[in-house]
Amino acid sequence: MSKIKVGIIGCGSIATHRHIPEYVINENAEIIAVCDIVEDRAKERAEQYGTKFYKNYEELLADDEIEAVSVCTPNYLHAPISVAALNAGKHVLCEKPMATSEEEAKAMIEAAQRNGKKLMIAHNQRFVSSHVKARKLIESGDVGKIYSFRTAFGHGGPERWSADGSNSWFFEKDEAFIGAMGDLGVHKTDLLRYLLNEDIVEVAAFVDTVAKKETTVDDNAVCILKTESGIMGTLAASWSYVSSEDNSTIIYGENAILRLEDHPDYSLVVQYKNGEVVKYELGKIQSNEDGGQNNTHVIENFINSIVENSEVPINGEEGMKSLKVILAALESSKTGKVEKVHL
Repeated sequence: MSKIKVGIIGCGSIATHRHIPEYVINENAEIIAVCDIVEDRAKERAEQYGTKFYKNYEELLADDEIEAVSVCTPNYLHAPISVAALNAGKHVLCEKPMATSEEEAKAMIEAAQRNGKKLMIAHNQRFVSSHVKARKLIESGDVGKIYSFRTAFGHGGPERWSADGSNSWFFEKDEAFIGAMGDLGVHKTDLLRYLLNEDIVEVAAFVDTVAKKETTVDDNAVCILKTESGIMGTLAASWSYVSSEDNSTIIYGENAILRLEDHPDYSLVVQYKNGEVVKYELGKIQSNEDGGQNNTHVIENFINSIVENSEVPINGEEGMKSLKVILAALESSKTGKVEKVHL
């Protein structure tokens, strides 16, 4: 079987540490072109992996050999590039958050449907082993009725991770549109929707800049979320956790408490009401601190869906539902009111 020919649009850190290495190890994929407006960056990746390079994405999309693309650009370009790629007949894997507005997200979904192509959003937390196991425990009824949750995602900021350091687009509102809440919070809104298998319908939030005063986007967000069945909990997203990363989630149920990525040695700890404690070693969650070396399984799932012509695990509709939660959080912070998430 011939390999799926792939183009990478944007050669920054997420492409360098996640997308490109995972395509390289995938036996059904072959990167044949890379693109970045910073020509030296595109050239460097092209030389490293033996591919063609382009300076603008329109040229890459005009390459008929390319069947699928990863969109690894600043947030404000996610929608326009994804729509252009879908219209050019390419399957699209787009980084999160998928867009900067509901209207943009809808345009992406419609373009995928119109052109009969796959659109997947790269919410990698759904594929983390502890998260997959926790969902199974919840679905099995082992945990009982879910009462509440607490989730957090924070680190010292994208200047430690981004290819442009402290000059990164992450800090510019016109390119990023949103800060920590969009960079990290959207991961957790998607994870909660996945774990609980429910949509979030109400949000009350404080979204502000408290640590990095030179930026034009938020660096801290704290939200209260409520699901359609009435489960309530909190979400924190931050670029000010200066000593180490926090990527933990705790689910409080009728029969047990699930502690995900909350222990240095065990990726999932289940504390049952009867006193029994079960500890699972399921491998470490992907972290910026490890240089992004762990396989996120995002590319694997994307390529498999193309090869098998099956539904992608996180389609545009799913991406839009998670995006709507962070949009509601922004609105709540602005209005000082509880905002409904219109599904």
